[in-house]
Amino acid sequence: MDLARIGATPKGGVRRIALTDEDRQGRDLVLRWFHEAGMAVRIDEVGNVFARRDGTDPAARAVATGSHIDTQPSGGKFDGNFGVLAGLEVVRTLNDHGIRTRAPIEVAFWTNEEGTRFTPVMMGSGAFAGVFDTARILGEQDLAGLAVGDELERIGYRGTQACGEVPGGMFAAYFEAHIEQGPVLEAQGLPIGVVQGALGQQWYDVTVTGMDAHAGPTPMGLRHDAMLGTARMVEAVNRIALAEAPDGRGTVGFVQVTPNSRNVVPGEVRFSVDFRHAQQAGLDRMDAAMRREFAAIADAGRLQVAIAQVVKFDPCAFDAACVGSVRRAAEALGLPCMDIVSGAGHDAVYVARVAPTGMIFVPCKDGISHNEIEDALPEHIAAGANVLLHAMLDRAA
Repeated sequence: MDLARIGATPKGGVRRIALTDEDRQGRDLVLRWFHEAGMAVRIDEVGNVFARRDGTDPAARAVATGSHIDTQPSGGKFDGNFGVLAGLEVVRTLNDHGIRTRAPIEVAFWTNEEGTRFTPVMMGSGAFAGVFDTARILGEQDLAGLAVGDELERIGYRGTQACGEVPGGMFAAYFEAHIEQGPVLEAQGLPIGVVQGALGQQWYDVTVTGMDAHAGPTPMGLRHDAMLGTARMVEAVNRIALAEAPDGRGTVGFVQVTPNSRNVVPGEVRFSVDFRHAQQAGLDRMDAAMRREFAAIADAGRLQVAIAQVVKFDPCAFDAACVGSVRRAAEALGLPCMDIVSGAGHDAVYVARVAPTGMIFVPCKDGISHNEIEDALPEHIAAGANVLLHAMLDRAA
């Protein structure tokens, strides 16, 4: 609640977009809390922040946790922020009880997870995992032409640590606690989701080209209506995803119509397609069905269609040992849980490429996230933090 005051919105949400002044204020507050907990802080060259609590074995690799503190333009208090502050609470709890772990404990927050101001999404963790070239990331610009590297300098968070380097070697394990951002746990009445992995994602930019024409003199049967073809393609995306139930997801979330005039038959439409599935074979089937159906729709409407794939995340399976640590922690605490797959992308998906990784989900009210009314019950937040504590202790000895 304290962190949510920075960038607070009138409807009770948070607007704290990456590398803005509000992000700097949020970072400053969390760093103050890290220092007060006795942690040593380092910052890498893309602004990822890591706070370390030393262990008793100088040779041991760290057990880490974290998430992000940047938000959507009309975001909520819990998305990302819960995972960072749950990690801080783990350290405070160990301090309160005088517990020393063999392995160091680290808490991270990653730069620009949301991808609202700069692309790509999950920027900091992707650079850490070597998915994105650091120089490219530092040169990425927002709509105003401001570059990531310059904005990191401006807010004082362009660090000197090489991206992807961890003292003592890569994390022995990484855990991320997060609200589910969906309705499943709440519907089942369960406080903990043991996350098995994340859906693969494939995003596309689609351009449908027809011909601008006057809405009055042009007979219906002689039109090359790009918007009509697009409407049929949008319906096809929905149908393709439904055919892949229960793991298929298909979304058209962006549409741009040209010339966008009331009395002109649209000559061009650009739109996005977001496909998700738990298996690559499912994504491949969805891709093939989309290309087949879009081509047929375009041919029937005397249109042209161009499809460009712009994002690809392979389906992610989390480390079996880390998943087991989460499950054992929930069971030991007497917290009912269920296996669950994440439909959203998280920093953990990229970290999983370089370190054994697991995730913990807790319910959010009505499954709502990326929204100012995003909410979670205190008892669920506490349960997730407790599971995180015991999962990390299971790996940190």
